[in-house]
Amino acid sequence: MFFTLSSLNSTLLQVLLLMSCFSFVFSIPISLSHVERNQGRRAKGIDISFQRVKTRSLQRRNGEIGLGDNSDLLYTVPIQIGPTLTSLHLDTGSSDLWVTTDACTTASCGKLTTPSYPMSSFNASGSSVTMNYGDSTTGTKASGPIGFDTTTLAGIAIEGQSFAAVISTTNTVVQDGAAGIFGLGFPAGSNIQAAVVEAQSGPLKPTDTFLEDTYKYGPLLARIAATTDGLEDDVFSISLQRSEIDVGIDNGTLTIGKLPDGVDNSSLTWVPVRLYSPSEGGLSPPTFATDEVYPLRWEIDIDGVYLDGKLLATSTVPATGGVNNSQVSALIDTGNSLIRGPSDVVNSILTTVSPNYNPSSTNSLPVLDCTAAHTLAFQIGGQMFPVDPRDFISDTKATNTKTCEADNVVATDPPSVGALFRWSLGDPFLKSTLVAFHYGNLTHPSVDPPRIGFLSMVPNNADALLTQAVEDAQSAGGFETTSESAPTASAAAEAKSAVTLVPTSLAVLTGSSSASSIVTVSTTSSASSLASSNAPQTTKTSNGARSLRLHGGPSLQSLCRSKPAGSMDSWSRWMEMGIGIWLRMGISVILGFGVTVTVTMFT
Repeated sequence: MFFTLSSLNSTLLQVLLLMSCFSFVFSIPISLSHVERNQGRRAKGIDISFQRVKTRSLQRRNGEIGLGDNSDLLYTVPIQIGPTLTSLHLDTGSSDLWVTTDACTTASCGKLTTPSYPMSSFNASGSSVTMNYGDSTTGTKASGPIGFDTTTLAGIAIEGQSFAAVISTTNTVVQDGAAGIFGLGFPAGSNIQAAVVEAQSGPLKPTDTFLEDTYKYGPLLARIAATTDGLEDDVFSISLQRSEIDVGIDNGTLTIGKLPDGVDNSSLTWVPVRLYSPSEGGLSPPTFATDEVYPLRWEIDIDGVYLDGKLLATSTVPATGGVNNSQVSALIDTGNSLIRGPSDVVNSILTTVSPNYNPSSTNSLPVLDCTAAHTLAFQIGGQMFPVDPRDFISDTKATNTKTCEADNVVATDPPSVGALFRWSLGDPFLKSTLVAFHYGNLTHPSVDPPRIGFLSMVPNNADALLTQAVEDAQSAGGFETTSESAPTASAAAEAKSAVTLVPTSLAVLTGSSSASSIVTVSTTSSASSLASSNAPQTTKTSNGARSLRLHGGPSLQSLCRSKPAGSMDSWSRWMEMGIGIWLRMGISVILGFGVTVTVTMFT
């Protein structure tokens, strides 16, 4: 009864079925471009994206976790790597994940207060790495072998995460409450990914394999973004708390997969991330996307810098290495506990707020009255984003409530190849601004460009709040300073029921089937020996630790100089792609014709 149709309706059904077949064929490129931003792959000369398949509905769609804060010097997040739950420094200015081990012999490791990774559990990759941090005057490093282990962050676990098991380091974070660094930067900045891919696949030129293997060997958060079916969006956001001058009541938060509750996307000012050409120290494009330009850092253009509402003159310090001297950009860097800028502009700021300050004298300090409220602001995307006056200064001594110091703004290196920014907006800026980071398309940035969203958190009465904080400190006999450990106890509870996102290895193409990368869901059990949260301390740490941004040149210099593929290579790829698509069309049309004949028989 269901197949009794008139002759006209029967013909119409046949036409519709054939149109449906052709629609399926021609929708293939659209479907591929939709998912290629997560796991673009190239097989048999054709750029093919992996379709991810979920085995069942994910029980958790995002992660959120509180941050530790050591006197506003560094911010830590609890991460479990294999059997070890520890606290790592949160760093958007670098891309590598590393943790100290029980084999670390350098003096700095002897001062650790958080658990180290046991080498008895280490699953070695066969590669080693040395990572450099800081600028030309504050350089540090960390080195050790690279291995793989299941890593859990904010209730989200991912298997086979690459990390460096550090056995030697001079980095100051291990002296200030962190067992290592959690880099949230782009894959192009990852020393670890470059080392593993080179060991697994050979030379890094062309960069095809490096880009294609990001979902396997890339930075932790980039891998989570590459398996974003388990999250609401491939975005993470950071807000930092204040623990000096006027201790904040809110905890800092890292939110993964969505914006924080109560924050609407339209309330943020979104701006594109600056892209790095190969001549500027960026990633060379792969043969399957010769026109692409890739991001290297979380870096954005700024329109201007203002002090107390007055536009400051642009720096005249020349860039080095032949890079653009006129474009002014800023690195958004949680790993930097200061605001760093060009020396001439910084000196202008400090001499304005502290007229007796002499930049040429190492003994001169930019001191000022603690109640003097100055506003340093950065214009981004046409909007003003001020630094809270309470974050512009610090106390010279906890018991001195009269005289403070404008030491949260310091000079840094001029732009150079691999480091194009003039400003590094560190923790004072991020305490005043909620920042959201969107990776975009990791293989084809032009399809979905990376961008950063900003939302000012500075209250309208910030000047009055500074005055009140100083008065309260005077009544109490000194400024309050706190040190809060990362919430490892709650992280341990999260780990017991964590969702595991597992990117698989490359699937083999057979016939007309699509390759797929499967995201599975499972639970992980917590380690038998998990760290517990320490009680908040009231210690003040030296400002000497405030120099943590990624050093100088790019991590992948060997990838940055190759020439794009020639026109013949491009022509052959289009021919291969065209043949592949027409083959799939033929198969689909035959299948569609078969379905049409079958329906005709029933009619």
